Formats: sequence, C-alpha cells, structure tokens
Amino acid sequence: MTETTAHTLLSLVPKAEAKQSMKDFKSDQEVRWCPGCGDYAVLAAVQGFMPELGLAKENIVFVSGIGCSSRFPYYMNTYGMHSIHGRAPAIATGLATSRRDLSVWVVTGDGDALSIGGNHLIHALRRNVNLKILLFNNRIYGLTKGQYSPTSEVGKITKSTPMGSLDAPFNPVSLALGAEASFVARTVDSDRKHLTETLRQAADHPGTALIEIYQNCNIFNDDAFEVLKDNELAQEAVIRLEHGEQIRFGAELHKGVVRDPATGDLQVVEVTPENESRILVHDAHAASPTTAFALSRLADPDTLHQTPIGVFRSVNRPVYDTQMADQLDQAIEQRGKGDLAGLLTGSDTWTVVG
Repeated sequence: MTETTAHTLLSLVPKAEAKQSMKDFKSDQEVRWCPGCGDYAVLAAVQGFMPELGLAKENIVFVSGIGCSSRFPYYMNTYGMHSIHGRAPAIATGLATSRRDLSVWVVTGDGDALSIGGNHLIHALRRNVNLKILLFNNRIYGLTKGQYSPTSEVGKITKSTPMGSLDAPFNPVSLALGAEASFVARTVDSDRKHLTETLRQAADHPGTALIEIYQNCNIFNDDAFEVLKDNELAQEAVIRLEHGEQIRFGAELHKGVVRDPATGDLQVVEVTPENESRILVHDAHAASPTTAFALSRLADPDTLHQTPIGVFRSVNRPVYDTQMADQLDQAIEQRGKGDLAGLLTGSDTWTVVG
C-alpha cells in the first residue's frame, strides 16, 4: 500500500504559476453577513492563509451546506459549491476521491454539521478522506433566526425553546475523536494568529482534518464565548495546547492539568512544587485518543471556563482516497479496465418484451 503523507498528497495538486496574495482569493461578490459577525474574521483568515499553500486557485474547492457560514464559497475566488443541508461532507468526499488533483475544503456550521448532517460528518471522519472541515460553532441557528442548535447549552431559551432547551449539547471535538478522526483542533474566530496556525497544521495533515471554530453570532447569541475573548478572563479560561509542552495556563501559568490517579480523569490544579512533575505534557501524536478525549471534556458547556484550544490530535493513518486509488490501479492491472455497460446489463438483469 502506498505510504501517504501530506507532501505526497499536496504534490498531486497543481501549483500556482505566480506568487499569490490575499487579494487573489477575494471574489467579486459582496460579503453579506450581519455587521459584526464572526464569519468575517474567519473569511479574512482563510483568504490570507490560502496563498501559503502555493496551489492553483482553479484546483482549490470549497464545499458548503446550508447556514450563514455556508455562504463562504461565494466569497472565495476558487471553485466552490453551495450544496444542500448537512450533505457537504458527502459531496466533498465524492469530489476528493474522484479528483485527487484538488484541495477540497468543507465549510459548515454547528446546525448543518451536527444535526441533519451528523451522519455524513462522522463517516467522513472515520474514513479519513483527504478533506479539511471548518466547523463554525456559534451554538445557535443563525440563518433561520435564532433557534437552539445541537451545541446550545441545556436551558438555552430561544425561539424554539421558550422554556429552555432540554437537549444535552454535542461537544464537536469529543464527537470527532469518537469517530476516529485523525486530526482534530479547536480555535476562536477573533484570534487571527491562532486560527491561521491551526489552518496551517490542518492543511499539512494527510486525511481528514476537522477544526471547530468558536464563532460569535452577535445578533442571536452574542457574547457566547466572551470568557474566551476578553483579555483578562481568557488568561484564566483558555488552555492553549502545544505539542510537547506542559498543559499549563493562567496569567502566571499557575494552573495545570493532571491525571487523577484514582479515576484516571483529568483535572485542573494549582501548580505547586509538589505537583509540578505531574503536570501533563501534551502529546497530539499519541496513538490512543484517550487523553485527547479527556482534554475535550474539561470545558464546562455552560461557562466555558477552562477551555482547551489548539490541536487535540494529529496522527497518521491510511487515507481513504489513496487506498481507493491503489485498489483501482490493482484492479486494472489484474483485470483490465472495467466495462460499465456490461456491469449494468449483467446476469442479474432481464429484458421485458411486448
């Protein structure tokens, strides 16, 4: 079986003939989101990052579903498709597996990806198709004017839950890790530097990369992530994961994450000389997703205090597109090219006469 790396996969996509800039990736379409929407920040970060890839614009594709974030393809000067609700991963899978000369990106929202599209998302992740999935999470249905979504907290009062939501919310990172995703990360729309670095690592990853992006909907769910964006509050709330580094946070790095020897669960402690050696060192490349999953559970869904951001997991495993191409090559070598007409009219068919 062919060894798959990010380098070998990117080498299949034609390079740009000339140096590109952010301007090259801006389309001529008027950007139409609500003023102040976090989508603007994500769009600017992606447009600014794309030139780094050095790929021909004609060989980059953005596929979206339905929702505010799904207007994204209109604003990228690449190929793109505004598809149907929840089906962007399925459509992108077909595109990525049949056209390995393309760099395929999926843009979706928490409602689009985790409600009607949940089935398609988890299967794309488990297959490890060579896709980069940007999941905008604003914890609300924005396009349809403020109903609760699969990531809304319990008790959330919205137009569709006037007495408060009864549903336990999905944790998208936990869900992705449970689906055996080979690359899972979380970032925040307003942190341009962190968002760009996360995009860079996702693009370098062979296979499916999922990035959950906390994104503010200032009309229907404003300040949902205020604790992570306020400069002072964020110091005590945001846990920045760096591979190979101790998991510490706080203004003076006075807090750390340790494993409870009795339960095996992770917990946040005040760092002392006595427990400093117990502070976990983040290993994004660990073969087992167990610790990454435990890290994803640290954030309380109501307050979002102690929320990890960064790359939770980045491991190499066989890429679906490459394996499928190998099988096709092997089949052609052994049997020759297939006969589609013969397949359609094989021994299990009959003709009705008269």
